[in-house]
Amino acid sequence: MPKVYIKTYGCQMNERDSEQVARMFVEGGYTVTPTEKDADAVLINTCSVRDQAEQKALGKMGSMMHAGRDRRHVVYGFMGCMAQSRGEELFKAVPSLDVVAGTQKYHKVFDYVDGILKRRLEARMDDPSLSLRGETVCDIEAEEGSQNTIRDHIPKAREASAFVSIMQGCNMRCSFCIVPDTRGRERGRPIAEIVGEVRQLAAQGVKEVTLLGQIVNLYGRTEFPIIGGKSPFVQLLEAVHEVDGIERIRFTSPHPIGYRDDLVAAFTYLPKLCSHIHFPMQSGSDRILKEMRRPYKNAKFVEICEKMKAARPGIAITTDIIVGFPGETEEDFQSTMNTVERLQFDNAFVFRYSKRRNTPAAEMDGQLSEEEKESRNQRLLDVVNRIAIEKNAALVGTRQQILCEGPSKNNPERLSGRTSHNKIVIFEGDPNRHTGQILDIHIDESTGFTLYGHLPITM
Repeated sequence: MPKVYIKTYGCQMNERDSEQVARMFVEGGYTVTPTEKDADAVLINTCSVRDQAEQKALGKMGSMMHAGRDRRHVVYGFMGCMAQSRGEELFKAVPSLDVVAGTQKYHKVFDYVDGILKRRLEARMDDPSLSLRGETVCDIEAEEGSQNTIRDHIPKAREASAFVSIMQGCNMRCSFCIVPDTRGRERGRPIAEIVGEVRQLAAQGVKEVTLLGQIVNLYGRTEFPIIGGKSPFVQLLEAVHEVDGIERIRFTSPHPIGYRDDLVAAFTYLPKLCSHIHFPMQSGSDRILKEMRRPYKNAKFVEICEKMKAARPGIAITTDIIVGFPGETEEDFQSTMNTVERLQFDNAFVFRYSKRRNTPAAEMDGQLSEEEKESRNQRLLDVVNRIAIEKNAALVGTRQQILCEGPSKNNPERLSGRTSHNKIVIFEGDPNRHTGQILDIHIDESTGFTLYGHLPITM
């Protein structure tokens, strides 16, 4: 039985796409292996949001090819955003590469890889001296309906949560982002198909689903009607909420554009919606937001956050922030710092601006030095971390409901779970009994970003 190894870089959407590819290989008779050393096919699902992610993917592929240089039949391939943006040039950057499949071609990866592998193995049987290289496939063309192909999962024992892709693409064209070029325009799946997928997951024991979209709250805006004043996304949330067995619903990532009162109101009458949203701010400066082509002002972002806090008291809000954008002054940066202090985010992912080719921001005047970007990155992280540590410390001595996800990645002797607010909690328990269950945990300690607790004796 042939084996496939799949390495994923980037966001939750990439993880979901990789799972779909893995499912197709399993259905085709392959075993998914956790190591590339004995794999017959090696695939990397790539990210292009930052240059560092691309360099990691290229470096990883190079090292795997070198380690497997004596196994000449192995098929190597790139999938995803970097594959989409670089296409044929990847064959020059990585001479022994075999397959390049773009973001709308995940459903074809198995056929491409399996076809090459079978032909190589047959050729080797006929003449063992053959190099077995030379055949390549590059497919990055747009394909109508490709958003509907990310729908299958690999069943896992006692799986607590699962990602559900509800749409592909983005129409926003932020000046720093290449996602519209790598993922294409917005394309939503029908509500009935998404709900059917969620029902199947619930039947397998999944209790929590995370709905995925590049701008998830804009789901279906160009394809499906507003009904009763409710957007297609809110209609979808209501439909998923009705699925028996699903106890928690998350979604990521929304955009201030399209984050309307119907979505805010959903948090008042849909109790399965988790008390956490990841809501990218990017900057607290109106001038920089305009340069970023983010079509909202800081006051609007703050207003939405305050409405969410009123609709769901105690809700946790996390965010993304870019520092060092071209032309950002100390005053612009201070506006971001002030907003972070005002909104008291539970956490924030802070990124130093990095140029992405074929984006307007890469050609802007006023590019900041790496030293200045790093300085602002650290100053902002100090504020973000202080707030996060204070919020977590306030939970010590309380009881929190957590969904147990299984053994902790850092310490398999303990279990790990998440609160509705997306706080990680580590505790001792029975993985066979507690994985996939919602439990009341007493919080004993906080190390800053991780909570530690215990199960009451009665449990």
